[in-house]
This record gives sequence, C-alpha cells and structure tokens, in this order.
Amino acid sequence: MKSNVHIPVLLDEVISGLNIKSNGYYVDMTMGRAGHSRVILSKIKDGFLLDIDQDDEAIEYSTKFLKETGTNFKIVKANFKDIGNVLDKEGVKEIDGALYDLGVSSPQFDEGYRGFSYRFDAPLDMRMDLEKSLTAKEVVNTYSLKDLTRIFRDYGEEKDSYQIAKNILKTREIKPIETTFELVDVIKKSKTMKELRKPGHPAKQIFQALRIEVNNELGSLQISLEDVINRLKVGGRICVITFQSLEDRIVKNLFKKYSVVEGNRVNDFISSKDIKTPDYKEVNRHVIIASEDEIKENPRSKSAKLRILERLK
Repeated sequence: MKSNVHIPVLLDEVISGLNIKSNGYYVDMTMGRAGHSRVILSKIKDGFLLDIDQDDEAIEYSTKFLKETGTNFKIVKANFKDIGNVLDKEGVKEIDGALYDLGVSSPQFDEGYRGFSYRFDAPLDMRMDLEKSLTAKEVVNTYSLKDLTRIFRDYGEEKDSYQIAKNILKTREIKPIETTFELVDVIKKSKTMKELRKPGHPAKQIFQALRIEVNNELGSLQISLEDVINRLKVGGRICVITFQSLEDRIVKNLFKKYSVVEGNRVNDFISSKDIKTPDYKEVNRHVIIASEDEIKENPRSKSAKLRILERLK
C-alpha cells in the first residue's frame, strides 16, 4: 500500500536555521513528500525553490502538493550528488540556502513493497531510484564474503558482520535470499540469544548497511555537500539533518574543514591582524535535536541531528 504520510523532522528549527529571504533561491536536496519544501515555498514569494529527488512516487505526489502553496518551484529527478550539474543546467551559480533531510522518508519505510523495512515481507529492493539496476537482492546474493562483511561492518557498524555474511553465503548456496523476511531469518540465526534479547530489531544495522550500499549514500553526500558549500552566497546557509553516526560524521568533518582555520594562533611570528578568518561558520555549536514533544508526536525524530553552516565571506 502506498503512503504519503510524512511528518517533517525539526521543521521549526530548519526554517529558523535557513534564515530565509523572501527573494532567495533555495534547494531542497531531499524533497520526499515536500514537508519542509512546502514551508520554504510559502516564505519565498519573490524567490525560487529547486527540489531534488530520485523517487518517482515522491515527485508525482509533491508536484501536486506544492502547487497548493505556489508555482515558483521546480522539481528535478536526480541524485543529489549531481547538484552541480543540475544547477549549471538551470543557470544558477549561487544559492541562498539548501536543506538535506537524509535517510529514508517515512512513506518509503511504510511502503513495504520497496524493501526498506524489516517490518514487512517484501522483495529485497531498497532502491530510492527504481530505474537504477543494483538492488539489495543482488548485493546479498552476489557479493563475496569479504565484501558483505566490509559493508555490514563499515556501513552498519554491526558487531556480528562476519557471522551474518558467512551464514548468508551458506543460505544462498541452497537458494537465493529474495525477501526481507528471509534475510531477517538469516540475521536472527547468526546472533546469540543474548544479542537477540537486546532492545531494537536485530536486523536494523544490516538493513541500514544494504540501503547505503545500494544507493551509494555516503559517497553521494560527500560529493554533494562540497558542491553546495561552494555555491552558497554570503549569508547563505546549509541545514543538514542526519539520522545515523556515519552521515553525521561526514557532515561534522566537512563543516569543520570549512569553518576552522588550522594553526591559527597569535605567536612571535604572527600578529593578531594577520590571523586568517574562516569563510564559513557553524551556526550551532552543538547539534540540534528534537524536543521531547516532537519525539512523542514523531518517534522517528529521536535520532535526528541538525547541523547548520553559514557563509561569511
């Protein structure tokens, strides 16, 4: 069953963090069901909103949804790693702000047939762009023991990576692993009772790892952020919402790279007037997280972390 129910995470904090100008040019890098985009669009009567998404179902729904608020927007089907090419085609050299709401949207999780969730029995897919060829089924059934172990360890931070990968290979020798529940069974059989009694679903980390691999999420994020940071106008801001430590680490390190000038201190050879000042600053010294009220209303916001970067010069 298709679902379009999506509660935008940290909505007020994002809108405040973007410091929106009514005539500004903004990019929602992960439009989804346009929860954040709708509010951004309502605040830029004389500006323009460019929406990026690679999910045809999200694009179809959000096109109609956003038209209820305004017409000064455009949706482009693309992976956000291609934002540089997209902006070049649009003739846009600089932007006033950008938003990344990373991970899988609520409808994608709730649409069992997409294979993102271990809560529904469905074909192992996990593609955000259904036109792409690589699926989770192919990864599970064709990758080597070494590569599966690496993916589960590096992308899922799963302590039982080797044992799970080993049991996947044993299982697929008999028959291919084709559905989410078949994979969940292998994962559960690979863990001790002590591990299975721990809070949380035992397949969570493996499903995260497969999704990241199928969609090249971490590589795409690194490329995209670099492009967008360099496209910001002075005073422009980037807001990034992450939901797991691997993504947050990339954002944290990149924001530090651009907002801190290394070795910048007064000494016998450098006077205070010669100190270099950074071109960017982190708006929030500590990550912004959801309030208790928001978590009660939307439990998926519990793991959300928001970081904001502003261009100074």
